[in-house]
Amino acid sequence: MSATLANWGEKSTGFITIAPKESCQFPLKLPGTIASSEISQKPGRGKLKKIDTSTYQYSAKARFKGTDTFAITATGRDEKTSGSSTISVEVTIK
Repeated sequence: MSATLANWGEKSTGFITIAPKESCQFPLKLPGTIASSEISQKPGRGKLKKIDTSTYQYSAKARFKGTDTFAITATGRDEKTSGSSTISVEVTIK
């Protein structure tokens, strides 16, 4: 799973499906350069770890089945635009 945005300043939604106790890396794909990123909403049912500025890893709790959500905000620029973009992610744990 990855989130790709056409321009900085946009909001986007991503979707992940995993099994209980599994993890999934989530790369951000934005035009130009990502200067910084941060977790803007922590997941309620799992763990989210920042690997580097453009990659995060979500881990589901053992024995939990259902949905979880989190959000990441990235700031950067390309040749035409700059700004912050927020990616909201809905996780389905089956």
